[in-house]
Amino acid sequence: MRLDNRVALVTGAAMGIGAAVAECFLEAGARVVLFDIDAQALSLRESALQDRGELLAIAGDVASEADVESAVARTLETFGSLDLLVNNAGIDLAGKAPDFSSSDWDRLMDVNLKGAYLFSRYSIPHLAARAGAIVNISSVHAIVSYESCPAYDAAKAGMLALTRTLALDHGPQGVRVNAICPGYVDTPMTQKWLDSVPDRAATLEQVRAVHPLRRMATPRDIAEAALFLASSRASFITGATLVVDGGLTIYGR
Repeated sequence: MRLDNRVALVTGAAMGIGAAVAECFLEAGARVVLFDIDAQALSLRESALQDRGELLAIAGDVASEADVESAVARTLETFGSLDLLVNNAGIDLAGKAPDFSSSDWDRLMDVNLKGAYLFSRYSIPHLAARAGAIVNISSVHAIVSYESCPAYDAAKAGMLALTRTLALDHGPQGVRVNAICPGYVDTPMTQKWLDSVPDRAATLEQVRAVHPLRRMATPRDIAEAALFLASSRASFITGATLVVDGGLTIYGR
């Protein structure tokens, strides 16, 4: 699967899934814009990928309309077009509703859902000119509810609704919009969570056990799925949700 002569913008690209998507797309021939709020991590990722192809690193907040508008403008100034958008940026805040502050709710929604909306809003006019595509990185939390995750579950479910509506609205312009629902992925965010639990080894074994494939995904597993949805191989797929979870959601809990 190739993305030659295509320009892709990936949010949350400094580490984890976003970094893997950026690397995968560069290997497939795309020119890639890496967008992330963590300027230091972004600089390190830019250095690590600079010999893989043409890229541009932009530090900013997906929840800031000014940052989003500027990032799209800089992409066009640098590369002349925008073909692909991967909305991957996200944060994870947990807590049951009575203990979950409205400020935490707002911040999570701003990053995990509003950010995808803002980047889609400013990108779609340019994607339409190039028969482009959007890939939204949602989560199995959009399909199966988890305890103490009201905001995260709601935001990820919202991404699927946003995916379907954007696909419906902009399909006539040739823009495809699809979503991926990963399960557990071996990312820095997951490692941070594992480090916070009382028995890391036991928890890791439990995580593996609820996957019929008996492992977590690697970021590359998700990146390859994103590459497929972004490529011409998926030219007649839009409004779809691709569950890439090692069988997690079919496991009887």
